[in-house]
Amino acid sequence: MANSSSVHEQSARSSLLIIKLNQNLRIELSPFQCDPYTLQVVEGLKYSALVIALTKAKCVPMSLLSQVYSTTVYDKAKERIFFEIFNHKTSISKAVYHFFNMKKAKLGKTHTPSTDVAPQDAELEEDIDGIDVLEVDVKVEGEEGNITMERERWSKVWKFFQRLPIGSDGRERAQCKRCSKKYICETKNGTGSLRNHINKCPRRDEKDVAQMLFAKSGGSMSINSMVFKPERFRELVSQAIIKHELPFKFVEYEGIREIFQYLNKNVTTITRNTAKSDVKNLFKREKVRLKNLLELHQGRVSLTSDLWTSINTDGFLCVTGHFIDKEWKLQKRILNFQYMPPPHNGVCLTEKISSLISEWGIEKKLFTITLDNASSNDTFVNLLKGHLCNEGALRSNGDYFHIRCCAHVLNLVVQDGLKAIDEGIVKLRESVKYIKGSQVRKGRFIDCVKYVNLNPKKGLRQDVPTRWNATYLMIESAIFYRRAFFHLALSDSSYLDCPSNDEWNKLEKIFRFLEVFYEVTCIFSGNKYSTANLYFPSVSMVEKTLREEMESSDRFMKNMAKKMYEKFSKYWSEYSMILAMAAVLDPRYKLQYVEFTYKKLYGDSFAVHSDRIREKLHDLFSEYISDYSTEPPVNCRSSATSTGDTSKVVHKKKSDTLLSKSTQDMLKEFKDYESKEFALSQKSQLEMYLDEPRSDICEDLDVLSFWKAHQYRYPELASMARDILSILVSTVASESAFSNGGRVLDQYRSSLNHDIVEALICSKDWLFGIKGDEELCLQELTDDIMEDASRNNKHESMEA
Repeated sequence: MANSSSVHEQSARSSLLIIKLNQNLRIELSPFQCDPYTLQVVEGLKYSALVIALTKAKCVPMSLLSQVYSTTVYDKAKERIFFEIFNHKTSISKAVYHFFNMKKAKLGKTHTPSTDVAPQDAELEEDIDGIDVLEVDVKVEGEEGNITMERERWSKVWKFFQRLPIGSDGRERAQCKRCSKKYICETKNGTGSLRNHINKCPRRDEKDVAQMLFAKSGGSMSINSMVFKPERFRELVSQAIIKHELPFKFVEYEGIREIFQYLNKNVTTITRNTAKSDVKNLFKREKVRLKNLLELHQGRVSLTSDLWTSINTDGFLCVTGHFIDKEWKLQKRILNFQYMPPPHNGVCLTEKISSLISEWGIEKKLFTITLDNASSNDTFVNLLKGHLCNEGALRSNGDYFHIRCCAHVLNLVVQDGLKAIDEGIVKLRESVKYIKGSQVRKGRFIDCVKYVNLNPKKGLRQDVPTRWNATYLMIESAIFYRRAFFHLALSDSSYLDCPSNDEWNKLEKIFRFLEVFYEVTCIFSGNKYSTANLYFPSVSMVEKTLREEMESSDRFMKNMAKKMYEKFSKYWSEYSMILAMAAVLDPRYKLQYVEFTYKKLYGDSFAVHSDRIREKLHDLFSEYISDYSTEPPVNCRSSATSTGDTSKVVHKKKSDTLLSKSTQDMLKEFKDYESKEFALSQKSQLEMYLDEPRSDICEDLDVLSFWKAHQYRYPELASMARDILSILVSTVASESAFSNGGRVLDQYRSSLNHDIVEALICSKDWLFGIKGDEELCLQELTDDIMEDASRNNKHESMEA
């Protein structure tokens, strides 16, 4: 029997292990637990587990304890299991354990096994006092047979109230943890007054999510909203209208008003005019914030600007500001999107943009302005530059103020080249139009694609004639389906525009040639990263490609490259000095790469160009040095101050009258001479930077992060780098605003007031950024004919 008892105890211990491994104290029976003794013990353990769980929650009902006792075999083996649970699984109040002991003594029920108990069990009662206990709010009253335990408070209000000791009048009260107000909290009164106080507490924290959960009626839990604020509600409605480009009539939709009333009955409905006024007020507030941001900005601001004609033929001027903030992040803000009445000549543009710059207060913070190649822009830039130079607002007397849009120049260069193969381009464009003309033709072309074993998912695109990059994508997709075009010409007698073999060969050559231009255009079109440092290596690669093709044996490619190089030389016969400096400030390039590139392009005369860049770079850096010398850094000022104070302490009794005036002047002259000679003998920050080894040319380096890490080592040079690297080499940033303007001023809202249009477009940029418009995907500018055909074929098969 001893062995039987040992088996029973081992089975019971196996049940204990299951309890320890299973979460939430759920008990699962193992397959070997089949004898009646073990099953009875495990049944008691189920109730014991509930006791543990409720004890941890500070709630031990008497009915459960009685049920545990009455259904549990109370022998040494069971007692051993309880001890293991109490001591290892969790700690429990002595009150619970004493309850079992007192129940056992009162009823006189002691279940002992018929065999001797294991010796270690005899030491249980001596070890009970060593149990690690958890003090809980359990009151034990009376003697052994008269034990009562008070039920713990479970209401959510006790997270905000603290129970106080019973007062002299015998009533129990609770005190608010925030405002210390006291309320009677007896059980018979309930917690309604406490709950009401939480909603009205003067020190209530609206960020506390827990206070949103309270019982309303019938004990059910629900979510109550916070205090409704009409001002915040109307601001959110204005932001939704701006963000999602909703019409102002949106607030008058019956369904929308019903939703608002359902969410909160205190909502006051507004009209479209009120919503329009709210948007204007939001725009004014955000404009003040941006103006303060620009005022606190330590560096300079570069501008991009362009003109746009809306669907109702109204002209709009977009001015965008670019700067690098104190965290060395490139920032873009649409400063203005204003109506520009005709004429759009240089004088009118000067007056308009000058007034806008003065309104923002950035006249003395301008660095460059990037414009397209319209003839009126040249006159405008000269007039504006003269005005700003008279006020001493520009660096280097405005030599670097005007930046031509590189993407626009590349477009002009490539368009001249495409004219040389105009016949082949026209045939290809007409072929794509023919296929797109009807669903039957699209289906027939797909059949031809499958017949020649090509992938129809590659896509066939139609170009936009005004965008050469879209034409490039059309050529790329058409070359892939070249055999399908030939097969279509054989199977469809109506198709007459299939390019000849010679024309296809020309298209393949021009495709490989234009690939360099396409990649450079994609680089220049970004405005979320610095593009100034990428100008020199990109444009030099374009010039190198044109020069190589001009020496080609292929007469067709030679003539094409010659026409493109003529246009290239018109705008870039000399590289932009300020953008070449940006390449020098990239630690991967520096002056070594500039000299290497000039040597490959110009041979022995490269030194003239590289020396000129070095000279201009030092001249510009000297301007930043002079600015810092007028206002030295804090550490320099402090050290100078301390030295001066020491001198005053040592010589405070000496009089300057002991030296003649001429002698004092001579000493001052010596002081200036010494400072200049010392400065000449020391290396400048620019020279130290240039003398350091370059970074790996193939390294994927973020140039802004580099200067952020070295801004304290080269403070003046980093200030110059901050201004130069903020230059945008294209006007894509302003053109992206026109895409948003086309959605705001569509055919349904073309009569919006001009000030409302500016408020909607500028506020969206300031609050959310015009996401998706900054970097236009070129593939989205063209139609994927194959995709349309596949979709239509699938639709027709579903209908069949």
